Amino acid sequence: MDAWVTQLRRGLIELCVLAALGEEEAYGYQIVERLSAIAGLEVTESTIYPLLARLARDKCLLTRTAASPQGPARRYYRLSEVGRRRLDEMIAHWQTIQKSVHHLVQGESR
Repeated sequence: MDAWVTQLRRGLIELCVLAALGEEEAYGYQIVERLSAIAGLEVTESTIYPLLARLARDKCLLTRTAASPQGPARRYYRLSEVGRRRLDEMIAHWQTIQKSVHHLVQGESR
């Protein structure tokens, strides 16, 4: 993967993770699966888990631990109110940027 693609994806992954949680909680690997099911959003656990930890520290995510049917206990994540506000802000900002970039690449002026 080209470095510029990696940089572009890195800037969007937080938005994608928050959006993937939406209205339902999930554990880390479920988030990886949700994103990876969408072409172009494939991610690895080594990308997701540090981001989840940071979002939890930033109080954007609430966590709970529950027994797993197999293996160690799972940590489930869901959006907090802070996380919902951040997601709403990020979506609004993304839509503005998306529209602006579209106009730019289409050669349209404001």
